[in-house]
Amino acid sequence: MTIEQVLARRVWDSRGRPTVEVEIVNADGSSGIGIAPAGASRGRHEAVELRDGGERFGGRDVQEALRGIEREIAPALRGRDAADQEGIDRMLIALDGTPDKSRLGGNALIASSLAVLHAAAAHARQPLWRHLAQGREVPLPLPQIQIFGGGAHAGRRVDIQDFMVIATGATRFSQALEMTAEVYRAAGELMAGRDALAGVADEGGWWPDFARNEDALDTLVAAIERAGFTPGDEVAIALDIAASEFGAGGRYRLALDQAELDSDGLCERLLRWIERYPIVSIEDPLAEDDEAGLVAFTRAVGGRVQVVGDDYLVTNAQRVRAAAQAGACNCVLVKPNQAGTVSETRAALEAAQSLGYGTIMSARSGETEDVAIVHLATGWNAGQLKVGSFARSERMAKWNEGVRLETRPGGPAGFAGRAALAGRR
Repeated sequence: MTIEQVLARRVWDSRGRPTVEVEIVNADGSSGIGIAPAGASRGRHEAVELRDGGERFGGRDVQEALRGIEREIAPALRGRDAADQEGIDRMLIALDGTPDKSRLGGNALIASSLAVLHAAAAHARQPLWRHLAQGREVPLPLPQIQIFGGGAHAGRRVDIQDFMVIATGATRFSQALEMTAEVYRAAGELMAGRDALAGVADEGGWWPDFARNEDALDTLVAAIERAGFTPGDEVAIALDIAASEFGAGGRYRLALDQAELDSDGLCERLLRWIERYPIVSIEDPLAEDDEAGLVAFTRAVGGRVQVVGDDYLVTNAQRVRAAAQAGACNCVLVKPNQAGTVSETRAALEAAQSLGYGTIMSARSGETEDVAIVHLATGWNAGQLKVGSFARSERMAKWNEGVRLETRPGGPAGFAGRAALAGRR
């Protein structure tokens, strides 16, 4: 399984922005491709992308990252065994030499690391999920699917970043998608009837024109009912507050509601929402620097609601263990490009699972046709998967890949379902 060729190229993400693709070719002709996604809202401790700056493509070109792959990463990879994922990832980290992967770029490293993973699976003639499962029986994950986009994904028209649904009544992956499709369609009809649609957000969710943040929650409940489901029983709500985007230092400004709140005030507002709406999961309820607020919120609701750490934990095993020691969150959002390599991603997920935390494999707002995230969620038994909404091909490619895995002979063993949710059964 010796790596013979390493090819780097610029491709384009779902926002029409440059990103990095790496192709690995083994000596036997088997090969794999990895593509780096990009986030709009990012934690300050996550791996840093290398972008060119300047005027071209708004400063987002990746020629420097590609040169780093060609001059340093490719020579170091050639001749290595593609099966040695951990060894190769350690080499990539050492080659970069910075704590945040900023010299060669987190985008260059994750594309290279994923390409190695794909190449190893191709050599073994196995689908990626099976290669990752290493003989274990693993289920397909429970989807979290965006219906309304807000925050950094929709021009901040709504303060809250993601209003999502979880088909808690589904017993199959494909059924969860069927139920979500009905809710997505019903939400669009409701918004069109009110002349309140402003387009489609970055991740495919409706980009709505609401007067208050709670209007989105009211409309989402109405859409669930219009689709013929019982809110909270068959279809529940998940939120990504992305509080770091509108708060820091324990102060939060909800522009849509014309409200400025301290940490306790935001917690109280979210607690009221939990009491009023069928919410089973809340991501980043407080800012990444508000650990005391995250601890207090988890203590208040962690026994009945999934409290997800994203910007606060940034797919970092050490930060996950520290959060558990502090009592913050009960679930970890896992993003490969946040960590920078496949091995670090897996380490964060396994740290969370060993501590009894829930785990959600997640894509980013700037995505591509790459469907690896579905295989990672399945093969590593993450239990939950979040890739955006139920529209736009870069999202649907991933949901459709889950359907393929479900229907192929010898596919994953069942469906994680609502049991995958932390804090609630």
